[in-house]
Amino acid sequence: MGAGPVTADAQPSQGWRLEPKTARDAQGFVVSPFAHLQYGEALFLTLPPGIGGGWLAALRAQITITDATGQASPSATIAFAYSGLRAMNLDADTLATFADPFREGMHQEDRRRRLKDDGPTVIEGGAVWSADTANAVLVVYEDDEAALAALCAKASAILRVAGAPVAFSISLSLRFDEKGIAREHFGFADGLSQPVPYGPEILGPSGGPAPKDLWHPIAAGDILFGHINAHDEPAPGPLVKVPEGTACGLPPSQTAEGYRDLGVNGSYLVIRELRQDVARFWTSMDQAAAALGDPTLPAEALAARVVGRTADGDPLVPGGTLPPVGGQPANTFGFLATDPHGVGCPIGSHIRRANPRDGLAPDPQSALDLLKAANNHRILRRGRKFGPPIADPRVDDQQSRGLLFMCLNTDLVRQFEFVQQNWLLNPTFATLFNETDPLMGPKGPFTIPAQPIRRRATVETFIHFAGGDYYFLPSLPALDYLGGLK
Repeated sequence: MGAGPVTADAQPSQGWRLEPKTARDAQGFVVSPFAHLQYGEALFLTLPPGIGGGWLAALRAQITITDATGQASPSATIAFAYSGLRAMNLDADTLATFADPFREGMHQEDRRRRLKDDGPTVIEGGAVWSADTANAVLVVYEDDEAALAALCAKASAILRVAGAPVAFSISLSLRFDEKGIAREHFGFADGLSQPVPYGPEILGPSGGPAPKDLWHPIAAGDILFGHINAHDEPAPGPLVKVPEGTACGLPPSQTAEGYRDLGVNGSYLVIRELRQDVARFWTSMDQAAAALGDPTLPAEALAARVVGRTADGDPLVPGGTLPPVGGQPANTFGFLATDPHGVGCPIGSHIRRANPRDGLAPDPQSALDLLKAANNHRILRRGRKFGPPIADPRVDDQQSRGLLFMCLNTDLVRQFEFVQQNWLLNPTFATLFNETDPLMGPKGPFTIPAQPIRRRATVETFIHFAGGDYYFLPSLPALDYLGGLK
């Protein structure tokens, strides 16, 4: 559990799980992407003002929200936007204990500017949904399409009767190919380079305490409130004050006397609908390769440079790729040792921006410090693709497809927003100037280091933000409390 495999028959290379008490309280979505269930559906709800929590109790009476103790089938997870919690009559004092980014939402003006959600990487006309229209989300997973349809119909009927109707839904899928690889719509292996949590509540494959991973550590408190985070302090989450002697099922706060911990074993869930223009991606690769005029850099090789890995997931290095490890693409490596100047994997490629590892270190002496600094911004990804596969990747079939990006983190500013603003879409990232992520960013230049002279390709805009927001993923005891709101 914890690390999503790239291939259908592969086991996670660095499996982890939560100790039993924490696992019984946390939602299963925290420890598993439910890769054993290929089909999913995200049901976005509109909670009317004053609805209370009765609808949630009615839903949970018939649809089990999966805990983190094992791999259940079917599986389900649920989360709430700030406006959804307010609609459920969570009191103002409690709402004030949530972090500012969560309360303000992803579409707050300054935040939209920092995330670059006010420019060419947004769909024409602007994002079509937010927490204003989808203030709660239920995601269900099944191993069979018919079974998933039946589960969604059941959930929708319960929600409709309870007064919390489904506003819209997005169908999700893994769809392994003939090689057993789960690929995103551009054709590249997905689900690589997940962080590996550590802390006293994290158990390794042998059942003992999980050792701190060298390359991909993430503190338990960076994915779960109430646990020790990267700053060596309990990750602060929301608190609630209940009358003395009230048996609400929430533990007493360790930091605020007289309060209960509403957040412990919960997290913030970032959701972003990212639509992929596959035909534009590959025709842009064709055009850029032709403009470069280098027979050693055809469109497929240029696309690999943009991503930083081959289509099957192998990381690029000068002269080729890193060899697979245990049948899986290599992932335990640093850029400083393998490719310090980006000759194989360009400095501005997607994987170097999304996780710089030690690649920002100016010298070997500072490599470990820079690696630690980079890991302090890691997020736990849980996204899946939506939409049909494309028949011809160079012909636009007018179908909507892309990635429903989902990630867990307890510090929205230090984790998700930092990665988006300071790494992916930073025009002065590392040694670059006026360049953003060639995969996620707007049209612009992309530098490919080479000897004797570097080359620069022009890449188009391939991915557009269509909607999303910040959600609170509560623990199961917190769901019990919310379900009792009047």
